[in-house]
Amino acid sequence: MDGSPILEIRDLACRLGERLILRGINLDVREGETIVLLGRSGCGKTTLLKCVNGLIPLAGGEIRFEGRSTAEWDLIRLRRRMGYVIQDAGLFPHWTVAANVGLVPQLEEWEPARIEERVHFLLRTVGLPPGEFGPRYPRQLSGGQKQRVGIARALAADPPLLLLDEPFAALDPITRFELQKQFLALRETVRKTALFVTHDVREALMVATRIVLLKEGMIDLIATRDEFLAARSAEAQAFLAGLEEEWRKQDESAPRG
Repeated sequence: MDGSPILEIRDLACRLGERLILRGINLDVREGETIVLLGRSGCGKTTLLKCVNGLIPLAGGEIRFEGRSTAEWDLIRLRRRMGYVIQDAGLFPHWTVAANVGLVPQLEEWEPARIEERVHFLLRTVGLPPGEFGPRYPRQLSGGQKQRVGIARALAADPPLLLLDEPFAALDPITRFELQKQFLALRETVRKTALFVTHDVREALMVATRIVLLKEGMIDLIATRDEFLAARSAEAQAFLAGLEEEWRKQDESAPRG
């Protein structure tokens, strides 16, 4: 690209029924960034993600993706250019892992050998040996393994943008931390741009290149990690206070020499 943002959001507004969920949203996302949408439940994080890939229509404003208004895109083409990862992975239960990962390339009519090569590459990339895991079914996987398959599926057709909606929220703390670290490593390997939804400030600080803090359907703050830690916004301070309280409890419960 020519250096322009891969995703541009301008004066976005969104309604669900009579309720105005989002208003005045302005954001540029450049290639290689991981933009974390952080906020309390009900602030509009997931709604914004769904506006980006056309699952929810806009009530005002514009979204431009790869230089074109999303209103000009065929919705199927638009969504195939955006890998989507949700909390429970959303795998088809009666399909094997390999079939789940290869879904979009198959829809794109890739040659079978190319699909197999891509599936094997991605399963290895997310730490699931293809010979062992490719023939399995989702019921034969742990929660963390399902999320790895979900990420592999989102990457399968090499989309330029990943949308991740609290992808690790349902996992136990150890597995969650492992997948957060793997996400960071994967980001370096595949060089993808991502919009990442979370309500967990620790996760936001770990994975974000920039944090977009939402409050009551509006952007409260856009900041790098260091800027967020120094932010004086009342909403940012509320998130940081909760984080400091967790750290204090951990310190108090730690064994003493």
